[in-house]
Amino acid sequence: MYHLPELIPSQDIRRIAVLTSGGDAPGMNAAIRAVARAALHQGIDVLGIQRGYSGLVEADIRPLTSPLVGNILQRGGTLLKSDRCEAFHKPAVRWQGYEHLREMEVDGLVVIGGDGSLAGARQFTAETGFPVVVLPATIDNDIEGSDETIGFDTAANTGLDAIDRIRDTANSHQRLFLVEVMGRDSGFLATEVGIAGGAEMILVPEQAIDLDRVSETLQQGDANSRPSSRIIVVAEGRKPGRTQRLAQALTERGFNPQVCILGHIQRGGNPSARDRVLASCLGAMAVKVLQAGQGGCLLGVDNRRLVQRPLADPGKRLPLDPALLALAQLIQQ
Repeated sequence: MYHLPELIPSQDIRRIAVLTSGGDAPGMNAAIRAVARAALHQGIDVLGIQRGYSGLVEADIRPLTSPLVGNILQRGGTLLKSDRCEAFHKPAVRWQGYEHLREMEVDGLVVIGGDGSLAGARQFTAETGFPVVVLPATIDNDIEGSDETIGFDTAANTGLDAIDRIRDTANSHQRLFLVEVMGRDSGFLATEVGIAGGAEMILVPEQAIDLDRVSETLQQGDANSRPSSRIIVVAEGRKPGRTQRLAQALTERGFNPQVCILGHIQRGGNPSARDRVLASCLGAMAVKVLQAGQGGCLLGVDNRRLVQRPLADPGKRLPLDPALLALAQLIQQ
């Protein structure tokens, strides 16, 4: 379980709003539910903003009640829908969203999302002074200031289940599979899935692909007749087609790789128990933080303790620990 700090209410909060932004992550609904239920328990009205920052700008905002957030804890996706609002990069657009919140007499905003959502919240609160609390929710697990993000555990388990199934075919037919997982600029998902799935190699965006090393590793695996040598986990990277380009290069070197791209299957599905608990704890804490007058922060996890981080710092990505990749290489020797 997570340790929740004690916070003393100091602000008269009567109404808050909540939105989900960017890529969906399993557990977002659990966070929405926790924010709504915790606030309603304190006599605070809750408004749900549809489609992230787009809904804020367009004033697509509706009341949330306890029945409305019932029976969503176990569902993937987001009740409030999500979007990537490019227009929110403009100061005038952000001020438009601020005016909508003031018109609806909202006292605080909870933003649930990843690095893009965090950047938008940082700019918004810096310019307007409006109290914002961000809950990290991304399957990439790359938010600086938190050991864990909502959705990562579920996505990792989804990827692991797929690899376990693919391995059956790889072993049966002695085939080489390149399994692409999501992650874009972050290798956390690929590393966790690769270690748990016993992959021969894990290729992450943080490191350039060394084709000679990949070829040598595969040749050694073939020589040792190791079934585990038939799986390579590849993080998608920012530029599309990374895995296909690798497959083509390996084909030219005499290998016969099969490509399996897991794609958006990693974002959907029922959230794990860990993600549901994390989302519930962070959602309830967000309400307490706003009541304590401590907006303008990111809530995260540090050694099983829920903590607050300022939004004023420049955005950084959580770096991948190279020791994890070294571990993967060690146990596959």
